[in-house]
Amino acid sequence: MFRLLLILAAALQAEPVRPVPPPGVEVPAADRKDLEAGLQRLHTSIEKLKGNPLLPDVRIYHEAARYALQYNEFFKSEEIFKAKELLREGQVRAEQLLKGEAPWTTATGLVVRGYVSKIDQSVQPYGLYIPPKGPRRWRLDAWFHGRNETLSEVNFLWEREHSVGEFTPPDSIVLFLYGRYCNANKLAGEVDLFEALADVKRHYPIDENRIIVRGFSMGGAAAWHIAAHHAGLWAAAAPGAGFSETPEFLKMTAEQIAATPEWEKALWHMYNATDYASNFYNLPVVAYNGDIDPQKQAADVMERELKLEGMQLSRVYGPNTGHRYHPDSKPQINAIVDANSTRDPYPSRIRFTTWTLSYNRMKWVVVEGLEKHWQRARVDAQLTETGVEAKTTGVVLLRFEFGPGGAKPDFQTVTVDGQKLTVNSPQTDRSWTVKLRKTAGRWTLAGGEEAGLHKVHGLQGPIDDAFLDSFVFVKPTGTPLSEKTGQWTASQLSRAIREWRRQFRGDALVLDDSAVTDEVIATSNLVLWGDPHSNRILARILDKLPLQWSAEAIVFQGKRYPSATHVPVLIFPNPLNPKKYVVLNSGVTFREFDNLNNARQVPKLPDWAMIDTTQPPDEHTPGKVVTAGFFNENWGLTP
Repeated sequence: MFRLLLILAAALQAEPVRPVPPPGVEVPAADRKDLEAGLQRLHTSIEKLKGNPLLPDVRIYHEAARYALQYNEFFKSEEIFKAKELLREGQVRAEQLLKGEAPWTTATGLVVRGYVSKIDQSVQPYGLYIPPKGPRRWRLDAWFHGRNETLSEVNFLWEREHSVGEFTPPDSIVLFLYGRYCNANKLAGEVDLFEALADVKRHYPIDENRIIVRGFSMGGAAAWHIAAHHAGLWAAAAPGAGFSETPEFLKMTAEQIAATPEWEKALWHMYNATDYASNFYNLPVVAYNGDIDPQKQAADVMERELKLEGMQLSRVYGPNTGHRYHPDSKPQINAIVDANSTRDPYPSRIRFTTWTLSYNRMKWVVVEGLEKHWQRARVDAQLTETGVEAKTTGVVLLRFEFGPGGAKPDFQTVTVDGQKLTVNSPQTDRSWTVKLRKTAGRWTLAGGEEAGLHKVHGLQGPIDDAFLDSFVFVKPTGTPLSEKTGQWTASQLSRAIREWRRQFRGDALVLDDSAVTDEVIATSNLVLWGDPHSNRILARILDKLPLQWSAEAIVFQGKRYPSATHVPVLIFPNPLNPKKYVVLNSGVTFREFDNLNNARQVPKLPDWAMIDTTQPPDEHTPGKVVTAGFFNENWGLTP
């Protein structure tokens, strides 16, 4: 094992760790003065518009210029001019809003807009292409962009105001996602899709059953991921190139895979689209790549996995083409997408695979409990003349859900794994829901919420899951139990704040432990830094967490670790509000090295870990990971 770890370490060190994004160019003093004046002028107008629901459409311009100037993110000198122009455009919008006008809300063609994210209260931009036609219920094509380490907000807004992109179907609104920069729409980048889509729906009439997901390169990887994990929401998917899983795309050797910690390999199941291939039974997909593009690998492995599920992947190839769209391929792709552009919300058969309750729904099938996270769970459900018949693997809590008009009036039975149960008939509006629980191998009808602490959708871990919703970094104000671990905590908190802004483009909310209110506890996941002596919130809940922590030792899983040199990191339901998380001493768990390749931007730590701080943190780990693992389905430590 030691030899394997050395091999893995050598492979990791082979690629130098450059900063992502890279440092910007120097801003001349006169330009800096102009930008600061423009920022102040727009800020003054923004203050006058507080409470206006369209204010995010103005703030996107301010924040784009502010980030670029404050964090040295002008990567070419011409971007300084772009920022000045964007500030001017933001000022025009602000003055229009002050007069009660908002002409961009009815404009056609290219339009940029914004929303305020629930995660960190940051304003996030998105672009639109609005066809030049009258009001109607629009099809929407969501487009995921490729990797671009210099895609600042300034560059994104400028591009979205000047380029119609690869595809502009005549009957569709195109939604261009920023995706919180350059993460292949994972973690907060995934949430960006749903928040931006919700904002678009507030302003434009969108047909819920005519939403397409598509993208190229890194955007193709995002399309594979979003399509596979949320297959029931879309009419069709059209990924181009990209990657669709982690180990094969990275060309990891058998020795490297063997040296990878078991928890990290388990977490590959979170984003590997290959592991969710059966979900494409309910989602038409057409994959594109140039026939000499190395990134055809993504579709190759997806084609292999679909064949194992008894399906054939539809593919379009660009002849003699590398990493780009061939012009003759676009009409072929569009023809397939257009022919499958309407979603059926209640198909007669559902095939669904998941590995985590984070992804738990396929149209009318909802998985609410698993036998064990990170092991494959399946549901194959079919409508019959009198109800539903289903076969399951790895599922212990299951719901079939039909909204108004979705169910047959003669539904009377549910048969699961050969067990037939009599159920209530649909309501007068033809809505129908039935919930079932598996106990000791037998299925029974289930009632409301399950009693006790258990993993549920949105509260299932791993650590990184806390950063998909509102979160607060809680800073310790007391004296740490150990000076060395106190220094480690301070350095890792600073890093977490810095990397959140760099990789997910928001200013993390940081509060002293003395400033945490009942409202914060009610609305946010709490990320507690420090120890029970330095952090009063941690001290308040320590006896409700699955560990003991004194000046001498941390006792966890029956083992003792010296407090002077060790720090626990974990995620757990907050004892002060079990509907939210508490996290100890961790930000997002992938680190600087992983930002060099989006296929590596996957969670690196599970539900809990013990860190030996005598090994200094670096671009790969927060220190020496002594042990790590997952809580069970009841948030306990027993298998």
